Amino acid sequence: MHPARLDSPHRSRSRAPLTATLALTSLLLLVLVAVRWRPLTDLDSGIADDLHRSAVAEPGLTRANRILTDWVWDPWTMRALCAVVVLVLVWRLRNWALAGWIAATCLLGTLVQQGLKAAVDRPRPVWPDPVDSAHYAAFPSGHSMTAVVVCGLLLWLLRRYGAGRALRRTALAVAVVSVLGVGLTRLWLGVHWPSDVLGGWLLGALTVTVSTAAYERWNGLNSRP
Repeated sequence: MHPARLDSPHRSRSRAPLTATLALTSLLLLVLVAVRWRPLTDLDSGIADDLHRSAVAEPGLTRANRILTDWVWDPWTMRALCAVVVLVLVWRLRNWALAGWIAATCLLGTLVQQGLKAAVDRPRPVWPDPVDSAHYAAFPSGHSMTAVVVCGLLLWLLRRYGAGRALRRTALAVAVVSVLGVGLTRLWLGVHWPSDVLGGWLLGALTVTVSTAAYERWNGLNSRP
């Protein structure tokens, strides 16, 4: 496969409204979480309470959620997938610049996630009868953000290298299931508030949008005569 001609200032500019929307929405949610806005915390608590009661009442389903969140959609599983893609870009496609960009984007996503966790320092849900446990602060959900970053980058690469429609559609379906699924597992297991998951999704999408637009602009400028 050869890269499609996607590097153009026009294409980068066309993402500006989406980037601005993601940035503003992420910032608004971050502020509401940081100031402990009561309507949001009440909504989070109501949803979390309902899901926790269901998780306690359905141990088999809860066990399945733990397997999915700890092995299939774990951040380290996603990072390992990203590492495989980076190796393919280096050894098969000889595209060192793009490989480095993908690796840097995944690293940036992790740094942003951990930095916000430390800055906001939001407590996780606490239950008298927990079905799972997690470490560090709650906002944003690292599982959710990592899944969006890795899946988003992979979908962009498939399009960039001209993958067939069937493959792209299959990859999109797997990505959607993974992103939604990992968020739901974190909520079902009672280790995150709903706004943590939403924040992870928004910040992950913003990271991918900014990174891919920046790469296309940079690569387009460097490939000009």
